[in-house]
Amino acid sequence: MNPTKQLRDKGQSLWLDNITRELLESRTLRRYIDELSVTGLTSNPTIFHKAINDSTAYDAAISTLSGQGMSGENLFFELAIEDLSAAMDLLYPVFERTCGVDGWVSLEVSPLLAHDSETTLAAARELHARAGRPNLFIKIPGTREGLPAIEEATFIGVPVNVTLLFSREQYMAAAEAYLRGIERRIDAGLRPDVASVASLFISRWDGAVKGKVPDALANRLGIAMGERTYKAYCDQMASPRWKRAFNYGARPQRLLMASTGTKDPEASDVLYIEALAAPLTINTMPEPALKAFADHGKIESMLAADGGDCEAVLSEFAEAGVDVDALSTKLQDEGAALFVKSWNELINVITSRSRALK
Repeated sequence: MNPTKQLRDKGQSLWLDNITRELLESRTLRRYIDELSVTGLTSNPTIFHKAINDSTAYDAAISTLSGQGMSGENLFFELAIEDLSAAMDLLYPVFERTCGVDGWVSLEVSPLLAHDSETTLAAARELHARAGRPNLFIKIPGTREGLPAIEEATFIGVPVNVTLLFSREQYMAAAEAYLRGIERRIDAGLRPDVASVASLFISRWDGAVKGKVPDALANRLGIAMGERTYKAYCDQMASPRWKRAFNYGARPQRLLMASTGTKDPEASDVLYIEALAAPLTINTMPEPALKAFADHGKIESMLAADGGDCEAVLSEFAEAGVDVDALSTKLQDEGAALFVKSWNELINVITSRSRALK
């Protein structure tokens, strides 16, 4: 059996962490949906920067839109929504077939707003309305300032992909914000089935401690943090508050394993996908990781709901001098800064390309 179908059959959704115009026009995304069990797609500023910077496929649209007076951020979102609308249309049959569980595409608000709750909420509402399709997640960072926007967006019915989560504690804060929004909808007599996912970044953990811990601990921190967070996720889903929400018609806010491409060339290229297979979750994979897993991936076991041996492994990291609480904050701050850098580079590329095409 195809490894991707096997993983899907065991209860984990496979989403592609990439979007380019070529991916759409070559029908490659269609093939991934049909042949590799891909049921969703995520994007971020880094992905769009690479897509536009490395291709001339966007030049005609940039020329047309800039000729209409669009520029900078507004022009980018027009390009992004064109791409993502095509992806949403391809995935809409999945959305329909799964009653809205899968078939989603994600678009991120400007990372310049990561520490501005009110403007983030306004941008989330505007972008979701602008796309005009039901299967669009708006990505909001799970920073301290992002949490109120997550709650408010959920309350007004905007589906949210909470991004930039690195630890159990950050995940639980995001889940709490989402649940508050759902409970407010229940209290207001509104439908509580507003979808959401919570994206936990995995591989950056191991990159952060590479060369700083014993060789026996290499490439084990990201998996241990995934296991710890998965246990918290399972505990949350079984709690009285969540069961009450489910009884009113709410959906689980599924845990999404993000950043699962292996960055260490000496490690397996399917390391995180195989280790973090878990039911009622999502793994969003970069294109090389998806193709590698389809070729030679194996699922020998699923994650244990009790977290397995993650706490023992994390104790070994503590003994090696790794403070995961401090590091999770650092990784979230660095992640937000990296997205800002990519965003600024993206807007600069669009601006320079617009001038050149004129």
